Amino acid sequence: MNKVGRAGVMLRFFLLWSCLAYITVGGLMGCASKGGDAEIKSDLLTDSDEPESRKRARIRLELAVGYYSNGQTTIALDELKQSINADPTLFDAYNLRGLIYSRLNNVPLAEESFRRALVINPKAGGVQHNYALLLCQQSRFPEAMQFFAAALANPGYGERAKTWMAQGGCELSNGKKAEAESSFLRSYELDAGNPITGYNLALLLYQRQEYVRSQFYVRRINNSELANAESLWLGIKVERRMGNTDAVAQLGTQLNRRFPQSRESSAFERGAFDE
Repeated sequence: MNKVGRAGVMLRFFLLWSCLAYITVGGLMGCASKGGDAEIKSDLLTDSDEPESRKRARIRLELAVGYYSNGQTTIALDELKQSINADPTLFDAYNLRGLIYSRLNNVPLAEESFRRALVINPKAGGVQHNYALLLCQQSRFPEAMQFFAAALANPGYGERAKTWMAQGGCELSNGKKAEAESSFLRSYELDAGNPITGYNLALLLYQRQEYVRSQFYVRRINNSELANAESLWLGIKVERRMGNTDAVAQLGTQLNRRFPQSRESSAFERGAFDE
């Protein structure tokens, strides 16, 4: 994979892993969540009939989510241990534990945690998504595809755009560009405003010399507040290939003004468009 391709994968994985923690709170009250991640209950649990052990576990889990979101991994893990001790049937706790151990690069414990969560709730789409990402990072691509497919096949799973995007990134990591493009397009159909999906589509189309289509996706990003050094640099290269010198100059000015210390700004100044 060339440097541009690696940059797209790195951007996608960084943002994906930074926004997964919220999935872990989907079923805290035992009711059906939009993601299909709640435990199967015959009726809605209310404060009056929720066991004290579940209340304690839920409170600790909520604290763990907060610490995890703030990057306080060790404290989050300690809160999770107390949550699981209070009630070992909360699949959300095992899901978050899997994310924490993934962040700590402890793959065996992360995998064991996701599997425990799926034993409790086999149809938890968020857990399947997270587990698939872990497997993909370990280059266990066939297994990852199985869990992505399981999440996407669940009619109650509400985060399909994100999972199509993650599957596309995994396929891209495995060198399957055609499959990745198809997955990113499916994601884009569901969430056209996601800059990660748009960037990867623009990147793949640029590499295939489909500059007009690539321009459509990257311009949408660069005309928004979500533009960054990578997207501006890709936009510059697309516009240059199309002979749009004014657009190249405008994007270059924006790149140098907003991201003067970036590698992309340095490459623009050198005229290193093909590095």
